[in-house]
Amino acid sequence: MFTGIIEATGTIASIAPSGTNIDIWVDSPITNELKIDQSVAHNGVCLTVVAIEGSKYKVTAVQETLLKTNLSNWQAGDIVNLERAMKVGDRLDGHFVQGHVDAIATCIEKQTLEGSWLFRFRFPEQFAALVIEKGSVCLNGVSLTAFNIGKNELTVTIIPYTYNHTNFSQIENDTIINIEFDVLGKYLLRQQEVAA
Repeated sequence: MFTGIIEATGTIASIAPSGTNIDIWVDSPITNELKIDQSVAHNGVCLTVVAIEGSKYKVTAVQETLLKTNLSNWQAGDIVNLERAMKVGDRLDGHFVQGHVDAIATCIEKQTLEGSWLFRFRFPEQFAALVIEKGSVCLNGVSLTAFNIGKNELTVTIIPYTYNHTNFSQIENDTIINIEFDVLGKYLLRQQEVAA
């Protein structure tokens, strides 16, 4: 379980196929605090640390993850948002994030405002019921508040701290990101579907 509050960014050092999976080495400022078997969210995708060497650690992404996320687009040199799993008793500054990405979303608008940035994203219509005005959404691992909701579009505003300490500074029009919808909304929607 995560909160959507990014701890650090890492750099993809290398990517190699391993059957239908891929092995990813990440160079990170938090590597010396990691342990093998630990869960780390990478752009919102929960992956398990399987090896550590110096400032780098390795994770493996399976085929299902590659189909649902933007990991198949990653390249060496890309910057990724990192968050370790939350500790019981810590403050929950974002919202409950599982690290189970639901889909990819595409940036369709980026505006530079005076002191902030506005981003608009389009996501698959099948998830339209999971986004509400002023509700929580996780984009590339970042807990954000959605507004100006359309059927399959939403807008978020990014403050300078988040812009400078995550990979949102690299997002432009047509950039594909990961999106995870609020888990409470998913359970409520499923309950309605089963009861119907």
